[in-house]
Order: sequence, then C-alpha cells, then structure tokens
Amino acid sequence: MTPEQQELIGQAKVSLEAAGVLRREGFPQFAASRAYYAMFYAAEALLLGKGLAFSKHGAVHAAFGKEFVKSGLLPADLHRSLIRGLEVRSAADYGRASAVTDQEMEQQIRNAEAFLSAAERFLASGSPPAGDP
Repeated sequence: MTPEQQELIGQAKVSLEAAGVLRREGFPQFAASRAYYAMFYAAEALLLGKGLAFSKHGAVHAAFGKEFVKSGLLPADLHRSLIRGLEVRSAADYGRASAVTDQEMEQQIRNAEAFLSAAERFLASGSPPAGDP
C-alpha cells in the first residue's frame, strides 16, 4: 500500500470513528454523513492502486463500479452501499435534520464498516477478500 493509500485509509478510519461518536451523541444525520465519507475515502484508496484519481464523487463511484465490481474483484453490494451512502449523505447535509432516521444511520455505519474492512483486506493482499468473488 502506498503512503497516499495509507493516508486515505486513515481518513476512512477516522471518519468511521467520528460516525460512532456522532451516533452516541445523538446526531444521526452527521453520523450517516461521516459513514459515507469512510466509504468514499476507502474507494479512493482502492482506485489509487490502479493509478486512478478523481475530484468528483460521481466519478469515484463510476470508476469503483467499473474497476472493482464489474471486473469481479469486489462484490456489488459494496458499490450499492457507496451509492446509497451518497444519497443519505446528501439528505443529511442538505435536507432537514429529520431526513436521516436512526435506522438509516445504523445501516450506513454497518455499510461503512463492511466497505472499509473489504478495502483493507484487498489492499493488504492485492486480491479480493476471502469468500468474495
């Protein structure tokens, strides 16, 4: 893993930790937003391994789908989680405070944990996590 990838994985971990703090303090919309960023940073780290970097969220999502899901390196549910995460983050950041339920926040945090775990295993081994396509 390159230093740049390590930095992005570090950012992903901090974002996930922040999501947990925000959850405990009663801020589900901000917790969900941080969970999304954990996935986003992990996706960026994976793409850097292929020499790809993008400035827009949509470009990261599209490239992640093409390079890792369509190629069979990682499961499609990770891509769906990333896309749904942005939808929830947008509702959280630009909608009303009640736009994100506790249930949705919990799902986003679980998705981020799974995404980050798969990304770390992939980056450590250079191959899909055990049990994944």
